[in-house]
Amino acid sequence: MHGGPYDRFTDNLQLHWVPSAQWFAHQGIATFLPNPRGGLGHGHEFAEAVGGRVGLEEWHDIENGLDLLVSEGVADPDRLGIAGWSHGGFMAAWATTRTDRFKAALVGAGISDWPRQVRDGEWGAFEAALADTPERSPITYAHEITTPMLIVHGAEDTNVPVEQAELLHAAVKHSELVLYPGEGHSLRQREHRLDLLNRTRRLFAKL
Repeated sequence: MHGGPYDRFTDNLQLHWVPSAQWFAHQGIATFLPNPRGGLGHGHEFAEAVGGRVGLEEWHDIENGLDLLVSEGVADPDRLGIAGWSHGGFMAAWATTRTDRFKAALVGAGISDWPRQVRDGEWGAFEAALADTPERSPITYAHEITTPMLIVHGAEDTNVPVEQAELLHAAVKHSELVLYPGEGHSLRQREHRLDLLNRTRRLFAKL
């Protein structure tokens, strides 16, 4: 799941520290890069669809695409995983509250509690336009999550404060929390980037 949400996946070489399509493919994993409502490249109406409705239409778009891949035999319905960073991390966590079809989830620097994010996040006032209520917060439904979850976060993140990860980890008993010291919203240190890639490989190798 891409960040933003005002962002998009494009047809380019993706060899990033956030596990990318090419990196997953190298591990033998087919990867779906959805561009759901809320992203750029499809006009203003498409982008503003998530205003006050974060996680609704965009999740509908993502699940429809996933259903298509399953029906075409590209995706194995018994071996599905989900991953994302920043807004993509929120969407990965949110997805596990909507369905139990995923066997593993990577939640990278994601929002789990929107009211706290609006109050404490670096861009909280801006993000209030997306959501500001518990109804859009994964933490509200954490007791329903059955998907094993790897939660990773920069310990010095001011965009999405680290408490967002800590709250989710405390609420989801089958989760692992990894905090990277000295890191903000993006990982900068090479050893941390490599650690994330290797942890993700091990997580999805279990599917």
